[in-house]
Amino acid sequence: MNIGGRLFAYGTVVYFGIGIVYWFMSGDVVGTSLLALTGGLAFLIAFYVLFTSKRVGTLPEDIETALISDADTDYGFFSPHSWWPFAIGASTFVFILGFVFARWMMVAGLFALMMAIYGLVFEYYRGQFVK
Repeated sequence: MNIGGRLFAYGTVVYFGIGIVYWFMSGDVVGTSLLALTGGLAFLIAFYVLFTSKRVGTLPEDIETALISDADTDYGFFSPHSWWPFAIGASTFVFILGFVFARWMMVAGLFALMMAIYGLVFEYYRGQFVK
């Protein structure tokens, strides 16, 4: 976690530095504000990760001589063949198109999004997976 925290801390310095240079070179308020906010976001992530790494201690990812087998092997279960994320993306796309074209598309997209989320959550509680 130390390496990731340091990377975000370096990103904070880079974004704030680029923001200062950008301000003096262009005088643009919007771009400078965005670079400053990006630097602030990188700072928040760096602070959280470095603060948490003090409580967690040294992980195998922080040791240069560590092997892959030293890491925790249980990362959880990830579905290898689920089509529900595609359905969620497509229905979100229809929902967003509803903002541009018609309100009924928003309603249809929201309904399809709810059904797709329901399908993703309960994918392994029906059909061939039920014990």
